[in-house]
This record gives sequence, structure tokens and C-alpha cells, in this order.
Amino acid sequence: MLMMLLDSLFIDFNAYFASAEQHLRPELRGLPVGIAPLYTDATCCIAVSYEARAFGVRTGTMVYEAKKLCPHINIVEARPSLYVKLHHKLVAVVDSCIPVDEVVSIDEMACSLTSRWRDPGKAAAIALEIKQAIARRVGPCMRSSIGIGPNRFLAKTGTNMQKPDGLVIIQEKDLPHCLYGLDLKDITGIGRNMLKRLQTSGIHTVKELCAARKKELHGVWGGIEGDRMYARLRGEFVPCPPTRRSSIGHSHILPPRLRNQSGALAVLHRLLQKAAMRLRHLGYFASCLSAKIKYVGGGRWKDSVNFLETQNTFDLVRGLSLILQRRKPVVDAPLAVSVTLTGLLAAHNTTPPLFDRKKADRQAALFRTVDAINRDYGGRTVYCGSAHRAMHAAPMRIAFTHIPDLKTERD
Repeated sequence: MLMMLLDSLFIDFNAYFASAEQHLRPELRGLPVGIAPLYTDATCCIAVSYEARAFGVRTGTMVYEAKKLCPHINIVEARPSLYVKLHHKLVAVVDSCIPVDEVVSIDEMACSLTSRWRDPGKAAAIALEIKQAIARRVGPCMRSSIGIGPNRFLAKTGTNMQKPDGLVIIQEKDLPHCLYGLDLKDITGIGRNMLKRLQTSGIHTVKELCAARKKELHGVWGGIEGDRMYARLRGEFVPCPPTRRSSIGHSHILPPRLRNQSGALAVLHRLLQKAAMRLRHLGYFASCLSAKIKYVGGGRWKDSVNFLETQNTFDLVRGLSLILQRRKPVVDAPLAVSVTLTGLLAAHNTTPPLFDRKKADRQAALFRTVDAINRDYGGRTVYCGSAHRAMHAAPMRIAFTHIPDLKTERD
């Protein structure tokens, strides 16, 4: 059996949003910090500093609860555009030390170890070089945990084993016992639903997961992904299947002034127009639009409509208006809204309209111009009137797998 070589280096920036604020605002360094999407007690912390975690505040803790747990916590409203700019700077610094293979999220990136770095000592040296370069060229607040392993899965797992500012190398000789101190939820690919399925199958610990047979994991995952998990846990290299974008969407928790019928509808139109611009920028057409409204009392409404593939904002607005007309009146105030475009098709695979081709070409040219203006002057410069009331709502947000493009998504 061939010895497994170190193959991957994975970087996870610790408490990224909170660390970014401590980097940008020196007066917050060493203090408990909670980042919230809006400066209100009714929302939750989307990131917390390690100083706040010492008081039991966690990501997802409601702001009012965070203030009870840590009365002197500094609640800061998120500034996504600054976090994105800092992210690009960090990627450039890491890439100057070792080529970055993939930016996985706003606070994670993966690198391959070539033959010159596969020795454990040399791999540790390049990891320390990355940390020192970040501290020197960006700042000491931007700490990271670095994992190194025989595959990307184990390298990423290593970042969960020592935080903050960790460096963990997982070698073949360390497996599987080095993983036993983790919880199942610390393992990439095990979310809430998969955790329940594992527990139903009698797997409650990482030790039991590692001891499970391939056939058993195949059944729990319902297919080949269980086989991949079996191989990854043993340090085998498992090629990642190609990914394809399946949706483009936005969601927003409504501020108090917009928690009414007209406000919610205006925000839905604002979200739709942002999604339409992204759709065109990414080179896709959509054939399905879904919208959701969550109400203060816990109720929910959702509906969708299918249509011929389009990237025309006018067509999408008509689709949204159609499903909103079908909505039954609700007494409760709306709390949150979302819009999602699915049925995506790459532009080169679409068929031009058979009728009214000139009109379609004119409107395509119109939105190319609108997008260019909004890229240069901000997304609130030219827009459809249906979103007018909400043009200062729904600012830029950073999702786990989506890093906003500052040109196409600037407010």
C-alpha cells in the first residue's frame, strides 16, 4: 500500500467579520464584538469575536441575548463591502506565498501542496510563512487556522481542531484517532439533517463514523457521497464532482418601517432587480422565479412561476407581479422576504425568440446600459419604479458560498 502524501493546505480565517472590524477599528481590539446585519436587538449576531465567545455569545445568538450574556459587548452593524475588499487583499497575500487553488468562501481558501511542500516540515514552514505574511502585510488581527492533510477534506477538518490561530497537520499515521475529539457536526458534509440520519443509523460519534463500513455510509448518504465520505476519512484523494450553479437569489429581514404590505412588496422587487443584474453578469437565463414572505406570527407564504428562459428584468417583474396577485391577504405583518431564480441556463445554450426579435434585442441593449451605469455609479442609480420605496433597503450581504462582486452588487 502506497504511503499517503500531504496534498492540501486549507486556511480558515477566525471569526472573520469580527476580526475584520477589530482590524479596521483599533479601539475594538481585545474587546468583545458582535456583528449584526442591522443595528437592532431583534436580529442575531452573524459573527462574534473570541472575547465575546468567552461569555457564551455565539454566531446566531440574538442581539438582546448577547447583551445579557455580555453587557459590555460592542454590537457593530456589518459592513460587507469592506469585508470583501479585505478578503481580496488576504487572497493576494496568501497567493504570494503559495498558489490559491480555490476561494471556498469569504473566509476560506484551499491550496494544493506540490512536491516541494509535501514534507511535513516544509508544509508547516509554508503555513507559518502565510501567517507571518498576513500579520506583516495586513495586520495581526486577521488570524487564521490552517489545516494540512492528505486530502482537502482532512485539511479543512484540521482547521476545526485548533482555534484560534491554529496549525494542524494530519498524516496517515494519525488517522483515524486524531479525529475522535471532534463532534459529528464539526465534519464537513454533516449538517442538521445528515446528523439526524447518522444518529438514526446508530452513529453518534466521530469514532463510530470512522468505524462504519463503506456500505453503511453509502446507505446513510443514499448514494456515492457516502462512499466518498468513507474514502476521505481514510485520507484518500477523492476528486470533487464538477459543480453547476443552480440558483441566484437574495433575502432580507425587513426593517420596522417596511414591515407592512407595500414595504414587503417593494423589497421583493428590489431583491429581484439585484438578482436580475447578477443573472446577466454571470451569463445565465432563468426559467423559474420563486418568492417567499415570512410573517411576524410565524406564518409563511411562498409561490413560484415558470416561464420561457429570460434575463430581462421586465419579464421577471411581470412574473413576480403575477404570483403576488395570487397571494391571499394576511393579517400579520411581514418580517422577511426572499426571491430566487432557478432553472438556470447558460446564455450560449438559449434559443433566441421566434417573434419580436427586434424588441428583445432592444431590451437586452437597454439592460446592458442600465447595468453599466449601475456598475459605475451604484445599484440605486437606475431601477424599475416598483422598487422605489425600498431602494435604501436590502444592502449588500455576504452569504456563505457567495462573495459579492463589488462592481455589480454595490449599493
